[in-house]
Amino acid sequence: MRSTSSTLRTRKSPSRLTASPTRRRAARAAAAAVAGALALSLTACGSDDDKSDGDPPKSGDATAAAVTLPRLDGESLEVSAVWTGAEQANFKKVLAEFEKRTGAEVTFVPAQDPIINFLGSKIAGGQPPDVALLPQPGAIKQAVERGWAKPLGADALEELGENYSQGWQDIGKVDGKQYGVYYKAANKSLIWYNAQVFENAGASEPKTWDELITTARTVYDSGVTPFSVGGADGWTLTDWFENVYLSQAGPEKYDQLARHEIKWTDPSVKEALTTLAEVWGEKDYLAGGPDGALQTEFPASVTQTFTGGDQPKAGMVYEGDFVQVNIGETEAEIGTDAKVFPFPAVGDTAPVVSGGDAAVILQDSKAAQALATFLASPDAAAVQAKLGGYLSPNRNVPESAYPNEVQRKMAKALLAAGDSFRFDMSDQAPQAFGGTPGKGEWKALQDFLKNPKDVAGAQRKLEADAAAAYGD
Repeated sequence: MRSTSSTLRTRKSPSRLTASPTRRRAARAAAAAVAGALALSLTACGSDDDKSDGDPPKSGDATAAAVTLPRLDGESLEVSAVWTGAEQANFKKVLAEFEKRTGAEVTFVPAQDPIINFLGSKIAGGQPPDVALLPQPGAIKQAVERGWAKPLGADALEELGENYSQGWQDIGKVDGKQYGVYYKAANKSLIWYNAQVFENAGASEPKTWDELITTARTVYDSGVTPFSVGGADGWTLTDWFENVYLSQAGPEKYDQLARHEIKWTDPSVKEALTTLAEVWGEKDYLAGGPDGALQTEFPASVTQTFTGGDQPKAGMVYEGDFVQVNIGETEAEIGTDAKVFPFPAVGDTAPVVSGGDAAVILQDSKAAQALATFLASPDAAAVQAKLGGYLSPNRNVPESAYPNEVQRKMAKALLAAGDSFRFDMSDQAPQAFGGTPGKGEWKALQDFLKNPKDVAGAQRKLEADAAAAYGD
């Protein structure tokens, strides 16, 4: 997963989207009744009236006691992450708060994807950052195996135990030892839509995959292309697949595929790809068609959905809560012009897929440990929460820290999943398979978007690349 990248889509005859395979119809009908167990109502909210001050907790606040940090006057730190744009700017405000509280000087060092390669070159040159934000559990494991990552100290562990569920702690561990603080999370089971387009078309929010197909046709018939897809960034396509696969195949199969305990040639993968082809195979349902989608980066996939009045390039765009950052670059108002619904249930239940970025210490020092402790606290998360486009897995961040009702409900949904959420599958894989542009799963799904009839070919390519990356 990435929360800062890009992509999009176009239109055609909706013939194949008029009906779903009979073998899935009964399961999907049942899903309509149970999808509400995981799907929160995320619409009609987010106007200016919903905004709160969202000030971070301060010492003496009734909601939270400020985390205790040492004085670090004269100390300096470098922090590296792949974040760009507003995401980077907002995180720098968190670092500025750390500087204010400790007296340390913190420099943000922009990283390139894949971050493991970037860190490798920095370490080889004798200039590693003190702390890095790693977007994949697989990257944390690689950093540990290469001897780069340092375990968290007692203060950071105490803060983690106080503020995080066991599930969020566990994905930051390697061989039972804690290395990562999941500072940033994502609810990646959301579809955003242009409210005016839906109103003009008479479309309603779908709760099941069949209803999503019906909604897409309704939007198409109104004269607007249904979907914008950021196919130039392969990670958006892995997120599509993961939501379909988790809901359709179930969590046990999801975990097995994530660990490569079953092959990508498994029938469950075939079924998920066949389902995806019900959308990806309708070129007129994608803004720009498959070729246009493959040239569209993630930010553009969002902005073109919410510009152009009631005739945008597309009516819907799939991606996580961080879409808000890019909507903010348009004139659309979240909760009024731009609304959101949970990813529809494909099987018995709607999916809850999450991602995130973990702070990992690369140079062990009092200052680096203090920063990790700060990032594990509600204080740090509350600073960025009020700026929008951000969710924290920290259960002690007050809801009032989020700037609008849409954001508060998404945060609540993430925490309500408890330990039943599933982490982004591609982020659990070795980076060579699940996190490298132009290679592995990203490239295989881009090829599948271009030719969604070749399910078997996509499976063979995915399995070959996975076997090589996992060392099977």
